[in-house]
Amino acid sequence: MPVTLKVLGFLVAFFLLDPMLLAEENDESYQVAPGDVLTIRVFGEPDLSFDEVPINPNGILSFPLIGDVKVAGLTTKAIEKEIERRLADGYLNKPIVTVSIRRFRNIYIRGEVRKPGAYPYEKGLTVEKAIAMAGGLTPRASKSTITLKREKGRKEIDADMQTPLHPGDIVTIGQSFF
Repeated sequence: MPVTLKVLGFLVAFFLLDPMLLAEENDESYQVAPGDVLTIRVFGEPDLSFDEVPINPNGILSFPLIGDVKVAGLTTKAIEKEIERRLADGYLNKPIVTVSIRRFRNIYIRGEVRKPGAYPYEKGLTVEKAIAMAGGLTPRASKSTITLKREKGRKEIDADMQTPLHPGDIVTIGQSFF
């Protein structure tokens, strides 16, 4: 029994330290941002249902009848409620809207990799997997000089090969001195 409590305590502390890890597993708490692509369905209204709705660089999506909706920083549930509210204001009687994340925004990898650039985010992505997506390390790369800039806070942190990545992360692989 004590081992179970220790494991549970570790898991609670782990997720409290990095709430974005919870967001990856639970799209309902994930806050959308520019570059994400949503799927929006309005029940009984095929003309108002879309498979791919991109969020523009200003954090806005354009939607028929109601125009631009500021969605950056909102959850999918909050976006549903906002679209329902606007559609109910003179367009539809009790609209039911479902919003889901179709595609997360890219991660970026730069520095000493063979093909630096933007790559699609996938759940479970680590620095090591991102390096593989970028064609591997160059001969001058340092496996111990890896920094990560999280979109939230824009603060650089040290990372290693097993560091989990989140949508919008920027990974920099430094040079080896030898």
